Amino acid sequence: MAGHSKFKNIQHRKGRQDAVRAKHFSKLSKEITVAAKVGGPDPDGNPRLRLAIQNARGQSVPKDNIERAISKSQMGDASDYEEIRYEGYGPGGTAVIVEVLTDNRNRSASNVRSTFSKNGGTLGETGSVSFMFDRIGEIVYKPEAGDADTVLEQAVEAGAEDVQSDEDGHTITCAFEDLGDVSKALEAALGEAESVKMIWRAQNDIEVDEEKAATLMKLIETLEDDDDVQNVYTNFEVSDEVMAKLTAA
Repeated sequence: MAGHSKFKNIQHRKGRQDAVRAKHFSKLSKEITVAAKVGGPDPDGNPRLRLAIQNARGQSVPKDNIERAISKSQMGDASDYEEIRYEGYGPGGTAVIVEVLTDNRNRSASNVRSTFSKNGGTLGETGSVSFMFDRIGEIVYKPEAGDADTVLEQAVEAGAEDVQSDEDGHTITCAFEDLGDVSKALEAALGEAESVKMIWRAQNDIEVDEEKAATLMKLIETLEDDDDVQNVYTNFEVSDEVMAKLTAA
């Protein structure tokens, strides 16, 4: 995740964030629709929906969009989305996990396979790389939530396992089965989080050189541009020197 997180920062600095805003809102809304369709439209009785709404609000998705996504889940013609996880290898032997919500399995499989092959990667079988990651809950707060000591104290009280704080904010992690309870307790103590979700965290990162890093970032960018792709996780890491060159490119 270290490399993936840095890549997000590069996207932001290059101004790409604005260009993908609408697409990002659409993906968050899709998750709300699926969660509401599977577990019902009442967030009080549907933990997945409650987390999806909390995450969408933290990402500044308008209230109307959230309500429309919930309403869509109850319509007879609502799409039947299927959740699929693809796993494969990127340049330099890096591991890549791709989470998809799709109403067309064949389309998604073809697009993901093509993206891997065109960007120095190889699509593998389910389970081929996920054993190198841990499934955990992640809650992110902006710096305004409080200083590092305050956030740490509240996170421990809420039952979190770890907190990483820096100038960009606070990243709190917990066991994935505790995500609902921990996020609810933190919301009461610190306010609304910027994001609340289950993630795949790499157990060990693989350092790649400048050439492989550039290709890998292109692979991730292309995958994330796909409407069916919800999340992409990798285990790559680059040196500060290489990152500076890629940022300036």
